[in-house]
Amino acid sequence: MRRFQQIFLKNLNSLLIWRLKHINDRQYVIILAVIVGLFSGLVAVLIKNSVHLVQLGLTFFFIPQYQNILFLLYPMFGIGLVYLLIRYVIRREPKPEIPDVLYAIHRKKGKLPPANTWITMIASAITVGFGGSAGLEGPSATAGASMGSSIAQFLRLNKKQTILMVSCAGAAAIASLFKAPITGVVFALEIFMIDLTMSSILPLLVSATVGTISSYLFFGNDVLYDFHILLKPSWSEIPFFLVLGILTGVFSIYFIKIKHFSHRLFEKFNRHWKKWLFGGISLGVMMFFMPSLFGEGYSTVNSCLHGDYSFLFLNSPFYAYKDSIYAVLIMFFGLIVLKSFATFFTFETGGIGGIFAPILFLGSSIGFFIAILLNLLGFYVVPSNFAMVGMSGMLSGVMFAPLTGIFLIAEITNGYDLIIPLMVVSSASYGIVRMAFRYSIYTQHLAEKGVFFGHNKSKNVLASMKVEDFIEDNFVPVSPKMTLRDLTGVISKSSRNVYPVVDDEKNFLGLIFLDHIKHLIFNEKYYDTMKVTDLSYMPNGIININDPMSEVIKIFHKTGNYNLPVLNKGKYVGFISRANIFSAFQQELDELSEE
Repeated sequence: MRRFQQIFLKNLNSLLIWRLKHINDRQYVIILAVIVGLFSGLVAVLIKNSVHLVQLGLTFFFIPQYQNILFLLYPMFGIGLVYLLIRYVIRREPKPEIPDVLYAIHRKKGKLPPANTWITMIASAITVGFGGSAGLEGPSATAGASMGSSIAQFLRLNKKQTILMVSCAGAAAIASLFKAPITGVVFALEIFMIDLTMSSILPLLVSATVGTISSYLFFGNDVLYDFHILLKPSWSEIPFFLVLGILTGVFSIYFIKIKHFSHRLFEKFNRHWKKWLFGGISLGVMMFFMPSLFGEGYSTVNSCLHGDYSFLFLNSPFYAYKDSIYAVLIMFFGLIVLKSFATFFTFETGGIGGIFAPILFLGSSIGFFIAILLNLLGFYVVPSNFAMVGMSGMLSGVMFAPLTGIFLIAEITNGYDLIIPLMVVSSASYGIVRMAFRYSIYTQHLAEKGVFFGHNKSKNVLASMKVEDFIEDNFVPVSPKMTLRDLTGVISKSSRNVYPVVDDEKNFLGLIFLDHIKHLIFNEKYYDTMKVTDLSYMPNGIININDPMSEVIKIFHKTGNYNLPVLNKGKYVGFISRANIFSAFQQELDELSEE
C-alpha cells in the first residue's frame, strides 16, 4: 500500500510540474471548473433521484385507507434512521448546510471534509425520502462544495483557487437541479459572497453550464417546475404585487423567527430520543391533517403554478370540504403557518436537509392565497403568476438573495414577462426583512460569532486570521526575582528589546523595555539592589489568544505599540507583531483580489 502511495504521489507531482510548464493558471482553473461542474451536477441530480426512488419504494404498497397513518409514521422513522446511521455506522457528524460552507470559506480557506459529500447525500436522501419537510438544494450545494474542495485540496490549489472551486461546485449543483445556469452563478455570487471579477465569473459560468448540460444529458428534459404564463400581468396589477412583496417579507421574518423558536424549544430536551419522539410525533400529526407537508413539496408547488388547489384536500381528513372556497383559504393559511414548523422540527429532530425547497413552497402558497383573496374581492388576477412571483419574494427575504430569486423565476419561465413583478416583489420583501435582520438566515449565526461580514472583503480577511497563527515565542521571559545584574546577562544574549516578566507558573506580571533601562545598565551600583519588579511596567494593551483579529487591530491602533503580549487565561504565551499582522493581511487581500 505504501509503495502504491509513493508511486501515485510521484506521478501526481510529475503531472503538476507538467501543468506548470504547459498550462497557465487561468486555463488550469477553467479546466478544473469543467471537472467540478460535471461532478457536482451529477451529485445534485443523484441526490434528487435517490429521494424519488426512496419515496417510490415507500408509497408503492400504499393502501388508501391507511395512507394517512403512514404519513404519521414515515418521517419519524426516516429521521431516526438518519440518526442511527450517523451515530453508530458513519460515526462522523456531517456538515450539510450552507453556513458550514460559508464557515469553511471564511475560516478554513475553503477546506471541507471529503466525506461530507457522500454523508450528506445519504442522510438528506433518507430524511426527505421518508417525508421530512425539507429540501435538497442546500445539501446538493454543500455536497458539491465538499467535492470541489476535495478536488482543490488534492491538486494543492491555493486559497483563492480553492474557494473558487467550492463556489463553482455550488453554482453547478443549483444549475443542475433547476436547469438554470445563470441562477447557479448568481446563487454562488450572492450566497457564497464571491467577488464579481473576471477571474471568478468565467469559471462560475463554465461550471454552471456544465452542471446544466450534465443534467440534460443524463436525466433528460424533465424540469422541477413546469410553468407557462397564461396571461401576462398588466400594469394595473403592480400594487397587488407590491402587497405580495410586503407579505412575503413578513412571512420571511416569520420563517426566521420560527427557526429560532424551534431551536430554543428543542434545547430544552436533554436526551436525543426525547427530541426525536416529540419532533417525530409533531411532524406526523401535522402531516396527518395536511399531507402536503410531506417531503419536499414540489408537487404542491407545481399544482400552485398550474392554478390547481385540489392538493390541499388530497388524502386529507377535510376532503369533504374541498368545494368550499373558504375552506380552501383556511387550508392554505394553515399550510403557510405550519410549513415553517414542519421544516425546522425536521432539522431539530435530527433530519438532514435544506430550506430552499420549503422557501419556494411557502412562496408559491402565499402567492396563490393572495390571488384567491383578490379574486374574491372582485379583482381578477392569475393565481399561477402570483404563485410564481411569490417564490421569488420568499427567496429574497429569507436568503437575502433578490437576484437569485429574480433570475431563477426568469429562467424557469423562459422569458422576462414577469420581470417587473419579480423586481417589485423581491425588492419589497428584501427591504422589509432588512429592517428586522441585518444578516440572512444563512449568515446570522456566523456574523454573531464574528466570522462573517458580508461583502466586506477586509473584515472577512480579518475574521479568517487567528491570533495563535502570529504568536512569536522568541522573546526571553525574565523572573520577577531577578536582579539588574541577572537581567543584563539575559539582555547580552538576546536580540529583542522587550522582555516579559513571568513567574514560575507563567503568570504575566509586566514588561521591561530596553530603552527605558539603558541608563541603568551601565551603572553597576544598581546591579544588586534593583529587582526586575522595580523596572517592569504593565503595558497599555494586552491581547488574549481568543480575541478576534478586528479587536487586535483596534488595540494596536489605540496603543501605538509595535509588539503586544499574548495571554491565554492570564498565562504568558508570546508576543504578536503589528508588522506581521498587517503584512499577512495585505497578502491575503492580494490573493483574493483580481489577478
